[in-house]
Amino acid sequence: MKKLLKYLLILTLLPALFLSSCKEDDDVVIGGDNSFAVLTDYLVANDLDLPDVLSAWIVPAPAEADLNTFLGTYDIMDIRSAEHFAAGHIQGAVNSSLANILTDAANTSKPILVVCYTGQTASHAVVALRLSGYANAVVLKWGMSGWNSSLSGSWISNSGATNGANAIGSANWVTSPVATNQMFEYPGISTTATTGEAILEERVEAMISGGFKGIASTEVLTNPGNYFINNYWAQTDVDHYGHIAGAYRIQPLSIENGEIANLDPDKTIVTYCWTGQTSSMITAYLNVLGYNALSLKFGANNMIYPELSDTHQFIAPATDLPLVTD
Repeated sequence: MKKLLKYLLILTLLPALFLSSCKEDDDVVIGGDNSFAVLTDYLVANDLDLPDVLSAWIVPAPAEADLNTFLGTYDIMDIRSAEHFAAGHIQGAVNSSLANILTDAANTSKPILVVCYTGQTASHAVVALRLSGYANAVVLKWGMSGWNSSLSGSWISNSGATNGANAIGSANWVTSPVATNQMFEYPGISTTATTGEAILEERVEAMISGGFKGIASTEVLTNPGNYFINNYWAQTDVDHYGHIAGAYRIQPLSIENGEIANLDPDKTIVTYCWTGQTSSMITAYLNVLGYNALSLKFGANNMIYPELSDTHQFIAPATDLPLVTD
């Protein structure tokens, strides 16, 4: 009888043991929330935290006297349309695209300079390059708009230089303190990869495939409550100019120091800066991490252009650097 009772006890415990074992296995699956930790640990360990990626990433057009030195320094990748590239581009530039940037980068031997119309999409491309081993890839400030005034139309029509865009006075442009930073859960990343390097490669490809992620300032200013907004300015500038209602100020956005946890993964994250170029870099990076992020196009230039200092305003180049059609 005692032996029979032992068998019955074992049979009773087996299902519970089996279920407990399965639960433990599920907890260590890489292709779930753990993938975020694996990815971010890899990024920090390899000096690819966001502040690292945002180090010395932008260069202005050269003075005319320095043009030859400038051209000899970089492999230039122009990601505008083939039509606009053929109509006039920087000498030695190769026509590429955001989608093909990593493939074409394999043929380079110098630091890569990426140019587009305004410098905003090029910033997405440079994040992809820097996260893929091209640590010296840089963006041309203002894009081709800053190279030759004949190509400045995109910036002039969208910066407020002609339409006097000024959000100051809007009910959703405020001077009250920015929102108090909070702590949120990290996003989950769906992936079949099991190493940080492989997850990063997969996520960079996904970011590139998604194309440029931008949003117009009018849409954000009209409905700021629809977004998690980050004003990526210094505090002194927020105090001077004000900010979009409900905006946070999270700067720098470091994985290692925990600031990434101040972003809400359940909302669409909109970052704005002065020109849309820094916010484009940040947006691309956040999409790699699994956030749903957008860059406010043309930055403060599209919201408060008349109020900005000269250092933050787009001004068409006074000296037009040469364009070639070969």
